Amino acid sequence: MKLIDRYVGSEVLVTSLFAIAVLSVVLVLGNVFQRLMDLLVNHNVPIDFVLAFIAYIIPFSLTFTIPWGFLTAVLLVFGKMSADNELIALRCNGVGIPRICAPLLVLAVIACAICFWINVSVAPRAQEQMKSSIYRIATNDPIALFGSDHIINEFPGKKIYVEKKEGTHLENIAVYDIDDHGVPEQVVYAREGMLETNLAQEKVYLNLIDAHYEKRDASAPDNFGKIRDGIQMDSGKLPISLQELNDKNRNRGGLSQRTLSQLLADKREISARSALRTEISKRFSFSLASFAFALIAVPLAITAHRKETSIGFLFSLVVAFVYFFFIIIANTVRDNPKWHPEYLMWVPNVLFITLGAILFYRLSRK
Repeated sequence: MKLIDRYVGSEVLVTSLFAIAVLSVVLVLGNVFQRLMDLLVNHNVPIDFVLAFIAYIIPFSLTFTIPWGFLTAVLLVFGKMSADNELIALRCNGVGIPRICAPLLVLAVIACAICFWINVSVAPRAQEQMKSSIYRIATNDPIALFGSDHIINEFPGKKIYVEKKEGTHLENIAVYDIDDHGVPEQVVYAREGMLETNLAQEKVYLNLIDAHYEKRDASAPDNFGKIRDGIQMDSGKLPISLQELNDKNRNRGGLSQRTLSQLLADKREISARSALRTEISKRFSFSLASFAFALIAVPLAITAHRKETSIGFLFSLVVAFVYFFFIIIANTVRDNPKWHPEYLMWVPNVLFITLGAILFYRLSRK
C-alpha cells in the first residue's frame, strides 16, 4: 500500500505543482501587463519596482491557482489512471477507491491549510505593499510617475497633464485641482517645469516656469464664460503631498488588504458590517476549495475515462468557472445584507462537497 500511496501522491503532487506554476504565470503576467503596461511604456520605472510588484502579485494569484491547479491535477491523474485501467487492476486486488484516494485526501488538507494561511495573512499584506508601491516610486523617483502626453491621476485632488517629458524636464503642463465630485476647480498652466522631492516634508515640488492659472466658478464649473483668469508667474513652486498619496493608496484596497485578525477586530457601522462578514466568510470558505475540488474531481475523472490533457483542462475550467461564479456573485452583493452574502460565500463549497460526496459514494459502491 505504501507503494500505491507514493505513486498516487507523487503523481498528484508533481502535476499540481506544474499546473499551479503555469496558472500563476498566466495570472501574474496578466496582472503585470494590466497594471504596469502604462508605467512600462510611458515611464522610466526601475526594474526593482517591477520585480517587487510581481512578488506582491504572486501570493494573491496563489489563492486562485492552488485550488485550481489541484483540481486540474486530480482530473488529469485519475483520468489517466482510469483510461489505462490502473484503477480496475487495483480494485481487482482488493484496493477500494477510498483507499486509493487516501494520499489525495492528505494533499487536499495540506492545500487547504496553505490556502488558509495565504488568505488570512500573506495575500492581504502583499496587496497592501502593492498598493503602497506607487508611493515608494513617488518618493524615490517622482519623475517615473510622469510621461509624455499622459495624465497623472495618482495624486489625490489633482490631475496633471504633461505633453512632453525629457528626463526630469517637463513641457506644456496643466495641473487641475479636482473636487470630491471630480470637477475641476482651478487649473494651472505652465510652459515647462522641473520636479524635486523633499522627503523631510513628504512633498513633491513641481517647479513651474512661465505659468498662469484660471479659476472656475464654484456654482457653475462647466460654464466656461465664468472662468476667471489669475496672475501670471515667471516661476513658481507647486507643492504636492506624498502623505496624501500614501493615505489614498492605503485606503483604496479596503477590506481585501486587512488580515483576518484586523477584520475580526474591525468595529464597523451596521451598514458596513455585511461587507465585513462577507470578507471573513470568503477567507474561510475559499480555503476549503481544494477539498471540494478533490471530492468532485475524482468521480468526474473516472467517469469520463479519458486521459487526454485537453479533456482534463476542459473539465477543470468548467468546474472552476462554476465555483468562482458563486464567489463573484456573493462578492458583488457584499454590501446588501438582504442577500445574506456571507452565506452565499459558502454555497459553492456546500454544493460541490455534497455533490462530490454523492458521486464518490456511488463510485465506491460499484
